[in-house]
Amino acid sequence: MTIETPRLMLRPHRLDDYEGCCFLTSDPEAVRTIFQQPMTREETWHRMLRFVGHWALLGYGMLLVEEKASGRVVGEVGLADFHRGLGDDFDPFPEMAWMLSFDVHGRGYATEAARAILHWMEATFAPERTVCIIDPENGPSLRVAEKLGFHPFGKAEYKHKTVLKLRRFASPLR
Repeated sequence: MTIETPRLMLRPHRLDDYEGCCFLTSDPEAVRTIFQQPMTREETWHRMLRFVGHWALLGYGMLLVEEKASGRVVGEVGLADFHRGLGDDFDPFPEMAWMLSFDVHGRGYATEAARAILHWMEATFAPERTVCIIDPENGPSLRVAEKLGFHPFGKAEYKHKTVLKLRRFASPLR
């Protein structure tokens, strides 16, 4: 499964993506508001396997983001079921997630990629709603979520940190 946008290619992870994923998850600025610290190579490997498993078991999941112009891995975006235990208003719904390499922040890639996968998800599965969590201090991700039509509906404690819970009801994307 591949989704193409004007500037990006979105596709499932492959074995040969491991080094690119390690580069991404070891970027302190890219992961600061998501994991608080860079991931180990082992953690990145387990994460890749989890993403491949989503596609095998659920028919949807996270996708690798490649920049068309350079062919390099610049991020990950998609929808998943992370079983976070955040409540009946959150857990039963596909969770949107995105992470981009710090050197491409501000180019609109997150919005472009997320919009494309949301279009695909709605056309393929027609979920009632999608959800996401964002660190309240992550202004850029909050702006991306707003552009995609996500709205805050509460807060939760996740991994010893307060996060905003956001939801988006199925509707045409802006």
